[in-house]
Formats: sequence, C-alpha cells, structure tokens
Amino acid sequence: MKIPKGLQPLIDDGMIDSVVRSLKSGKEASVYIVACGDELRCAKVYKDAQQRGFHKLAQYQEGRKTRSSRDARAMGKRGRHGRKVQEAEWKNAEVDALYRLAGAGVRVPAPHLVHEGVLLMELVQDAQGNPAPRLNEVHITEQQGRDWHAFMMRQITRMLCAGLIHGDLSEFNVLLDTAGPVIIDLPQAVNAAGNNNAFAMLARDVNNMRASFGRAAPELLETQYAREIWALYETGDLTPERLLTGRFIPDAAAPDVAAVLNQIEEERQKALARQRRRAAADAA
Repeated sequence: MKIPKGLQPLIDDGMIDSVVRSLKSGKEASVYIVACGDELRCAKVYKDAQQRGFHKLAQYQEGRKTRSSRDARAMGKRGRHGRKVQEAEWKNAEVDALYRLAGAGVRVPAPHLVHEGVLLMELVQDAQGNPAPRLNEVHITEQQGRDWHAFMMRQITRMLCAGLIHGDLSEFNVLLDTAGPVIIDLPQAVNAAGNNNAFAMLARDVNNMRASFGRAAPELLETQYAREIWALYETGDLTPERLLTGRFIPDAAAPDVAAVLNQIEEERQKALARQRRRAAADAA
C-alpha cells in the first residue's frame, strides 16, 4: 500500500521495513500493521490536536507532570506554545502509560519505541495470527463473562495501584487474544492522585466493563466494584492482590460524595444513550 506520510520517517530511518495495511482509523489516531523484519507490529499515527478538541484534552491532562515550569505556564495560558506542549504531552502519554502498566503486570501491548510522533508497539493477535478482535466483536458465554469481568476488575485495580486510570475504557478498546483481554488506547490515561475527575473516570471505566460483561452474566449488573475499589484506594488499602467482592456499604455517618458522583455519571450515560437512540430514529 502507499506509505502514509506519518510513517515515512520510520521507513527512512530503518525502523520499519514496510506498511502491510491499515488496521484502524479513529478520531484520535490511525493504526497500521507494519513489518519489522519477520515480525508484524502496530504503528499508531496520532492525529492533530485540532481534530480532537482541547476541552477534552485538558480534562484528561489535569494532574500530569510537565517537563518544565515554563511548559506548565504555557499550557495554562492556552497560547500557541501551550498548544504545542499539550500536543506533545498527549502523544507521549500513551507510551509512558504502556511502559508503566506493562511493568506493573497489566496486559497491554508491549511498546517498542516512539519516533517522530508515531508509537510502534506489539500487534495483539488471535490463535490464527490475525489481529485480535475487540470485545464488542465477540460473542461470549456466561462463564466467560464472569471470568473476564473478574480479570478486568483485577486489571483496573492493578492500573490504579500503578497510579493510573484508563479514562476511556470500554468494549471498543479491549482486545481478546488467546489468553484473554488486552487493554489498548491509553493516550488519555488519568493521573489518579492529581485529577479531580479521577473517581468519575474510574467509575465510568468499571461500569462500562460491568455493562459489557453483564450482557452475558446479568448478575454482574448488581455489583458495585467502582465504589469498593475507590474506597480501598482512598484508605491506602488497595493492592494488586486485594480480593474484591463487588459489594460496597457506605459509611452512614459520612456523606457519600463518591456515590453521588457515580450516580451523576450513570445518569449522564443514560441521557447520552437516549440522545443516540433519538438521533438514530431521526436518521431512519
């Protein structure tokens, strides 16, 4: 195929040998399968910030450490230099998250390098050597729903213990290889300790997994893992090996702020779903 402009520097510098085909094109980036010697890998080419919207970018980047005080001030002023810094931070965030999470034992694609704004990483494959399907593309059994949901709760816990929240986790960015779920798409990864929206984002991630696996195993829909995980995190009792129950009993003596935020987020998701249904009906 014709070499995309973003991948030409990697060809020129001998980091990839050829571009096999396009794998995915989304609002954040385009992903290609590339050949590196005898090995197939993924090359992720990030799109320009203007195509993403800085209001969303700023929300996710809250609490991230910048490389200098000058850059931090520039980002706050939202000028030209600040936008360039934000763009660089966004592109660097995914590889930083991948290395951190891989080191913490989270199942993510193995990162190889970043060059000229392109992330080169492992191609997650199925048993036949094809690109692994997304969770939303696979019919799962009731037992698989239970097993994989439990696995994802442990993965989310392990991520939080490493200081990160995915921030946009759903059935569209979980791949299924021969060993089970693999988490992808992490440029928006949230600093759990420094972001005021951390709990709401964690709850959204957890509840998206609950909804996805709950279609196969409906009893999962009654679980409260988000509140349980966050309560353990706030008290310093959360560890990667912590056994979770999916149950949460709020302290009656204290206002349950987390529960209120969680309810707000759930209602927001319901409202968005209603809007999508109305839009689909109008289009029909």
